[in-house]
Amino acid sequence: MTRVKGGVHALKRRRSVLKAAKGFRFGRSTKEIQAKDALLHAGAYAFAHRRDKKGDKRRLWEVKINGAVRTHGMSYSKFIGALKKKSIAVDRKILAELAQHAPASFERIVKSLA
Repeated sequence: MTRVKGGVHALKRRRSVLKAAKGFRFGRSTKEIQAKDALLHAGAYAFAHRRDKKGDKRRLWEVKINGAVRTHGMSYSKFIGALKKKSIAVDRKILAELAQHAPASFERIVKSLA
């Protein structure tokens, strides 16, 4: 029976791993085993941090809204509570954008709650 050698496929796999690890530092960009390990970790971090990014954005929006609401003599929690009570369905992302880029519109929302 003839022997099957894996040279072509091994080279293709090695090239794809090293191409994916391009830009990594030290041996992780040039050595196949270290590159494979680094790619596994990178994938895990990317997966976890895609979730974390959503929380980071929400915290940023809350800080922006709180800063804008404080100038009108109200706290963030009171503001959000009043929005819910009045059934004003504007999410935090839009509120943060209004607070930063359209303060007049944001002020009208705050005045409508008072």
